[in-house]
Amino acid sequence: MKLLLPALPLLAAACALAQQPSGETTPSLAEEAKQAYSRVKTNILKAAEKMPEPDYSFKATPEVRPFSELLAHVAGSQFRACSLLTGASPAQAPSNPTKASLTAYLQASFDNCDKAYDSVTPANQGEWVGSGYMHHSRIGLLWYNATHLNEMYGTMAVYMRLKGLVPPSSERR
Repeated sequence: MKLLLPALPLLAAACALAQQPSGETTPSLAEEAKQAYSRVKTNILKAAEKMPEPDYSFKATPEVRPFSELLAHVAGSQFRACSLLTGASPAQAPSNPTKASLTAYLQASFDNCDKAYDSVTPANQGEWVGSGYMHHSRIGLLWYNATHLNEMYGTMAVYMRLKGLVPPSSERR
């Protein structure tokens, strides 16, 4: 991923030159990242709401974390990533996790990330932030987060199917 990140500003310029049918404007890379994030955000919040509280302790196999820990992991990861862009102090996971406390923690992480996604523009998307494994361009950090959210939602969807629930992304509209 890091090999591709320096090329993102060039990709952004190429996208800006692309012709869109019917006079549509080309969205910026930041706008596209925000759209991807918004879709998976909706699915994760609905999954957290839809899973019954007794099933928050459910594990797909003995070796994997329970559904509740998936939610805590998503929230914690989001706080770490998006706080690099917002400057917010990452919130702590609830010490006695319940469905209500975990969904509140999850919502707070999405609120922080909403600010992070809103802060990235075509003008600043190539700026580098963070260090170590979290050293990314601003746009790279947004995509890192959205990709991780999709991975975690895919895992949640399996847990839901195993409990006989239809994941939010598969519900009929």
